[in-house]
Amino acid sequence: MSQEFLGRTVALRKPFARGGGERLAMNVGAFVCSCGGSCELDLEGVREGVRDVEVVASSRLLCQDGLDAVGALVDEYDLDQLVVTAADEGCKRRVRALAEEKGLHPEATAFVDHRERTDWVHSPAEATDKTARLINATTAGLQEEASSRYVSQTAGDRVAVVGDAETAAALADTADVTLVADGREFAGVSGLEDVDLERGRVVGVGGEFGAFTLTLEAHVTEDCISCMECVEQGPDGAVTARPVDIAPDAPGGEWLDCCPTDAIDTDGVRRELEVDQVVYPGASKATRGGRIGFYTGPVDAGTIASVEHHLGGVEKPKFLDLDMDVCAAGESSQEGCTACTDACPHDAVDRPAVDEVEFDEVACMNCGACTSSCPTGAVQLREPSNRRIAREVEALLDAEESGSGWLFDRGQQGIETPVVAFVCSEHAADALREYGRQSAVGDELSYAPVLPVRVNCTDTVGEAHVMHALAAGADGVAVVGCGSSCLHSGPDPKAALVERLNRATTDLGLGERVTFLAPEAGEPHEFVEELDTFVDDLEATSVPPGEHESTGVVRDEKPNPEYNNHDWALESVRAVLDHVAPERDVIRGLENFGRMEVSEACNLTPTCSTLCPTDAIRRTDDGNLQFDHEDCVNCGLCEEGCPETAITMHDGLDLTLLPENRDGERWSTVYEGEMLECVRCGKPFTSQGSANKVMEDVGHLVDGIAPDSDHSIFEYCAECRATLMFEQGGQ
Repeated sequence: MSQEFLGRTVALRKPFARGGGERLAMNVGAFVCSCGGSCELDLEGVREGVRDVEVVASSRLLCQDGLDAVGALVDEYDLDQLVVTAADEGCKRRVRALAEEKGLHPEATAFVDHRERTDWVHSPAEATDKTARLINATTAGLQEEASSRYVSQTAGDRVAVVGDAETAAALADTADVTLVADGREFAGVSGLEDVDLERGRVVGVGGEFGAFTLTLEAHVTEDCISCMECVEQGPDGAVTARPVDIAPDAPGGEWLDCCPTDAIDTDGVRRELEVDQVVYPGASKATRGGRIGFYTGPVDAGTIASVEHHLGGVEKPKFLDLDMDVCAAGESSQEGCTACTDACPHDAVDRPAVDEVEFDEVACMNCGACTSSCPTGAVQLREPSNRRIAREVEALLDAEESGSGWLFDRGQQGIETPVVAFVCSEHAADALREYGRQSAVGDELSYAPVLPVRVNCTDTVGEAHVMHALAAGADGVAVVGCGSSCLHSGPDPKAALVERLNRATTDLGLGERVTFLAPEAGEPHEFVEELDTFVDDLEATSVPPGEHESTGVVRDEKPNPEYNNHDWALESVRAVLDHVAPERDVIRGLENFGRMEVSEACNLTPTCSTLCPTDAIRRTDDGNLQFDHEDCVNCGLCEEGCPETAITMHDGLDLTLLPENRDGERWSTVYEGEMLECVRCGKPFTSQGSANKVMEDVGHLVDGIAPDSDHSIFEYCAECRATLMFEQGGQ
């Protein structure tokens, strides 16, 4: 078969992070296919819309007859990264094989779904536009790819299986298995020769991978010799024979005196069983996605394989970057921000003390709940990082070609209403692919051409991500999750976020522009209707697309990592403010910004300024308390620690307190106090309120301590007070 193969070169080289962490010059080739004509893409249109690559080429059947031409272009342009439109796994394998044959890096192929989630569910013009944008976003994201790092934890081979004899037997050849009866009868069950059988019902499971503790309650003690007397004499169904145990609700009677070793205890006895992993099919899930080494729900071959894989320990990718120096969790036994511990659905974040936070990186399931809620950047996802997400969003929304090429503009045939969709990479992504397949076989399913950004879970998405997309020119933002199939936080984890952010966008003068959607694989029409209604109701934003490139910082001198949620959100709001007329001075709904209110009870004690993790509070020499709204992350530590309970914090971004609206001044006075000056040296050393408080509390204890002085010792600074006491003979 003859094959038309067209190409266009755009020379642009950028640094690229490989898996080992080294920085390489990345020569990218983009390749577009119409899948043998089953896609109605305008191949030339896609090519003209792709940028920031060495070469872009298209083919009618790229993964077969076009492969030789791809190989030739790899050699000609010295390509080390391929971005290919391919949806079928067989096509992807052939492209990967070519890359391997050419000696490219194992991660040198990236794929764009131009079919199931693009051409098959959108008009040809929309699909052409979207495909070009997706290639650009993929290329931009690759520039920010994190280097590979791993975390590990050792463990033994002790496995507790609760109430499931078949699973216990299946694991017995590879693990040290204890079958916890949990009130069940296993008399006559075969295959348990190599399994330890433990009596008792599970009343609690604690600990973590490698160190789980099961608390068991039984009504027969370890003195039992399995003589079967209680089994024979006890009421039917009240006593099990293997292992011997008595039901908690067993009726009383003389039969309870039958035991020759007095092993029956009707009050119940508890003991603890320590294991490395737990298989507990009947447990109520404390978390939807579970914890590593703790398996709930139905057991299948995958469960068995996972248990066996983790015997001896685990090595897994490092999901988090931690910078605990900027954590706002607390200080000096005062609790501050609790965002990460409140958000984590997997028990991977703990507070060993009231003012500390500890992350179990082995237990982390990479959902991003802690990272999207942390305001300071103390914890961030490594992949995709906030920086990578930002670059992909900006590339998707930048519809202007930087060169001689062409791409659809608003109002023409392409995507008229650009909506960024943060799509969960688990069940939500699978559901959207299934919609495309249904459309291809005759269902004629179509929906608005949203611009997808892959996230690990909708938990990854926070207020900073949404505000950035709007600052980059999106008409709207859809958070697309897994609904009832969510493995982490439940069917609608972002309802509160959507409500808050629609309040914020309304206050900014943009109107409501955020929604949460949950596509179900077998029920596309509800999703399609909700999405199309959302997109149809959106008016064109006043924020132009393609102009904003984020830095993720507010000021270079701040110690917080770039793209922390507070600074990134503030930077985005400022970009939006260049193009809108806010309806309010205080933008509600933004939780990472706090406004301080101080009552007359304030004595200017230094507690609040000492505790503040972002140095957003200070006391001046003339007795004023000042507040930096730009830096406050609303952790609440100052309010919690104030000894006079004089501080109240409120959510929301107050535009009038930002330095650009105050002639560059960051600090605002929230309380005007009076400083007490030392009567000897004249130095201000404490507030008048604090001095009065101390004199009131302990003044009577030091009466007459300096009888020759004309002033109270409380009117001297610490240095002069010591001198005075020396002069007075140490009285």
